[in-house]
Amino acid sequence: MAAEETGKCSEAYPMKGGDGPSNYAKNSIYQKGVIDAAKELLNKAIAEKLDIETFSSANSFHIADLGCSVGPNTFLAVETILEAVLFKYQSRGLNCQIPEFQVFFNDHTSNDFNMLFNSLPQNRQYYAAGLPGSFYGRILPDASIHFFHSSISLHWLSRVPKDVTDSNSPAWNKGRIHYLDSTDEVVRAYEAQYAKDMECFLHARAQETVHGGLMVITTHGYPADTPPSHSQANIISQILGSCLIDMARKGVVSEEKIDSFNVPIYYVCPRELEAAIEQNGCFSIEIMEHLPTVMEQDTISKNSKLIASHTRAVMEGLFKQHFGEEILDELFDLFHMKVKEQHSALESAEKGVNILIVLKRKAN
Repeated sequence: MAAEETGKCSEAYPMKGGDGPSNYAKNSIYQKGVIDAAKELLNKAIAEKLDIETFSSANSFHIADLGCSVGPNTFLAVETILEAVLFKYQSRGLNCQIPEFQVFFNDHTSNDFNMLFNSLPQNRQYYAAGLPGSFYGRILPDASIHFFHSSISLHWLSRVPKDVTDSNSPAWNKGRIHYLDSTDEVVRAYEAQYAKDMECFLHARAQETVHGGLMVITTHGYPADTPPSHSQANIISQILGSCLIDMARKGVVSEEKIDSFNVPIYYVCPRELEAAIEQNGCFSIEIMEHLPTVMEQDTISKNSKLIASHTRAVMEGLFKQHFGEEILDELFDLFHMKVKEQHSALESAEKGVNILIVLKRKAN
């Protein structure tokens, strides 16, 4: 399937918008922690890898944040990028050539862009624009972006792998909602979907990035020697699945509805990322590192209420779309109760890693 087609038919599960107590903006301290942890490497990437001389004749410098959600974390990342680029111009004595900055905030069309733009920083040094659409397809003109950024977004697949919801397939994921605690066939279906999505993602970005431009991606993953089945994420998916099963026993949801539901999230290992980039061939890997442990991760792990509110802010749209809004309060109340019961197991489980990778667009 072409990248453009994949982008058009990509499924959308936006983070919870609005200004209520369970919205994403108020329940994304972990994601903020990841952006804070990435700041040093982001500055290093721009200082050492961004060839501003290539762009010095341009009147404007274009940045795109992919999977921006509703803020405020996207603004923190953009501010870091902009300040580092400004410093590089100034340190090279190019003050008179400093361009104007245009920032594109990208997410699915169902994202709460009103919330995003209502919270734009007042004293920003850039022109802001919304960019609706899936990043698994083309969203910008050829060679138009100097710097792509994406933080904690690329673990979301474009869709649930088809085979895991097909009762006639060996990969049918009956009774489970994710691949982490499932059969080899289900795992392979998720792996294949991730590989296909990354092919489309890199193909689209290769066309949109100027030669010499950078792309910095931070994504959830796991070390090569630690399978994700041992992770905190696996325990959370099992708890969510058990909540749905309990609700099915009470007649709140049907077993058939559960069997057709799967979470479209995939945790990558470094060698899979490298393989996808090498196959695409348009980018060089400049930096690839695990980020330092995020302090907010420990804060969340020690607080069952935070785990529940964080999970709801991220997952509510996914469950609402499949099961309907009327089950949400009961589902996440039950989830909170079960998290409290299994808190010691969650706190001691492997927490996975966040992988930061810096890619540079090669010349044709």
